[in-house]
Amino acid sequence: MMANPYFNTDFFSFFGVLFLRLWGFVTGQIGIEQMVADEVQMAVLASVALSSALIGTWLVLRRMTMLANALSHTILLGIVLAFILTTAMQPEGTIRHFGHLNLEAMLFAAVVTGLATTFLTQFLTTKLRLQQDASVGLVFTSLFALGIVLVTLFTRNSHVSNEAIMGNVDALSREDLQLVLVILALNCVVVGLFYKEFKLTTFDPQLAQAMGVSATLFNYLLMLQVSITSIGAFRAVGVIMVLALITGPPLTARLLTHRLSSCLWLSMALGVAASVIGVALSRHLLSVYGTPLSTAGLVVCVIAAFFVLAVSRRAILHPKG
Repeated sequence: MMANPYFNTDFFSFFGVLFLRLWGFVTGQIGIEQMVADEVQMAVLASVALSSALIGTWLVLRRMTMLANALSHTILLGIVLAFILTTAMQPEGTIRHFGHLNLEAMLFAAVVTGLATTFLTQFLTTKLRLQQDASVGLVFTSLFALGIVLVTLFTRNSHVSNEAIMGNVDALSREDLQLVLVILALNCVVVGLFYKEFKLTTFDPQLAQAMGVSATLFNYLLMLQVSITSIGAFRAVGVIMVLALITGPPLTARLLTHRLSSCLWLSMALGVAASVIGVALSRHLLSVYGTPLSTAGLVVCVIAAFFVLAVSRRAILHPKG
């Protein structure tokens, strides 16, 4: 295994090495199989950020971020179900690890959890006449608690780290990159095919209904995308901090532009920038100060800093609101 060229680099030296390595990848001097840990981390986090921005922009504009919050918690239940299904078929004595779930099990878990969360929330809101925020709170706390209980029951003798909740960037591999790239491609295809429908049901659901376009159907589709994206993100940032990637960059972009296409592109750019800066900061703090901090946590802090800067800019340019 090759030595990590980012080892012992500070923040600015990190980017110098990164640009040289990128040139090597572009010119063919460095192969994909020669990617080192820091590059895998940046690639995975950036791919997750792109997927999150693609779907997060629609969630912010539809004011559905609370439901996304619910899904980011309840997806843990889906992960545990996938874990139980896959390990039940393994020989006794096999070491069990959340990180070794296959893609089919992951996607199955995402579909089941997304549909269950969205259906139960809609049922409580429309049939039992509960307020939507109350329905969301009841559903996600109940399913999240059930996921915690199942983790305790079925993984008592297993190697289960905090990655299901908080992520573990240091454990990422090229297999994780393949998963998030598949999910990114899926999100790109869905948004590309149904861009007009998403736009219509977001800004004028009454007109959409009159034209025979179901807003409910696209709400469910969006929730499934959130679930699948969260599945891909849990190894990198966990099932909770992924919400920051889904909502943070779109909210920041919304403060900087009022055009939908610009908002989408800008939110994706902000997510990628936060991912790269977060990895660079993590390496800097480890190399210069000997302090190992959560890379995912640093990425979320960078996203928060972007938002604060956008709010400050708006306050300066438009002091009266």
